Amino acid sequence: MSRLVLVLVPTNGGVAALSAVPGIEPLQYDPDAPLPVAAREAEVLVVAPGEVQRQLDAMRELPKLRLVQTFSAGTDQWLGRLPAGVALSNARGAHGGSTAEWAAGALLALYREIPRFLTDAAAGHWEPRQTGTLAGRRVLILGAGDLGTALRRRLEPFETEVSMVARRARPGVHTLDEVPDLLPRHDAVVVMLPLTDELRGLVGTDFLARMPDGAILVNAARGAHVVTAALLAELESGRLRAALDVTDPEPLPPDHPLWRAPGLLLTPHVGGMTAGVSQRIWNVIARQLDQYVRDGRPENLVD
Repeated sequence: MSRLVLVLVPTNGGVAALSAVPGIEPLQYDPDAPLPVAAREAEVLVVAPGEVQRQLDAMRELPKLRLVQTFSAGTDQWLGRLPAGVALSNARGAHGGSTAEWAAGALLALYREIPRFLTDAAAGHWEPRQTGTLAGRRVLILGAGDLGTALRRRLEPFETEVSMVARRARPGVHTLDEVPDLLPRHDAVVVMLPLTDELRGLVGTDFLARMPDGAILVNAARGAHVVTAALLAELESGRLRAALDVTDPEPLPPDHPLWRAPGLLLTPHVGGMTAGVSQRIWNVIARQLDQYVRDGRPENLVD
């Protein structure tokens, strides 16, 4: 008889989703309470969004733990912090479409000046005027994974010219070393990279200065990719515009100057927060854990 892999799951929905996976025995836990006694046999922990340190502390009570599975594609809060011998797998594939949809919508909103028209409407002011357009724009996407490729598929029907950048060289995709030369040749830059130490503060003064006048920066990745003070300076000068779904700091304090920055479309980290997201996440996690039971290597393992 094949063995059962005990998996700690933080929600009822997760228990239901994983109960159908052969070889998996889901056990629900409360991230805010002590682990159940049976948890000591767990081989996999699905970490809940929220308090990271509390869950890291709980891992010390799991002697058989071999895999941590996240709800998100981003894993920067876990990298380098797991116990020795414990692998990390993310939920890549659950959020790409929704986040790409947000980024495409943000670009459309800025080029077509939707925020300005909404302000006019609130004031009862009717003033037709010509706007920009996505057609013919050159868009540079930093990140050629699930999010970046999903965005490319959504932008190309708008007659945009899309260039892709990844951390590793591959056919048809530029590398990060080429970004300084690529920036002046693109009308918009969309950040969709994972956050690592080397990429923290990637979008700083020099990066922004290389973007042409009137260009748009979109950040759909992590707030720490962007040096906030440097971006604020460009926005306040009126030289660049931006759309941010993530900020540094996050959440953004009520008195932060980003709230009042001109030319900025700001949303509270909702890129992947669309109808059906929970089911999409659990579908991805179920597939990862099925692969783990079969051969010990989920396809979403994080290096």
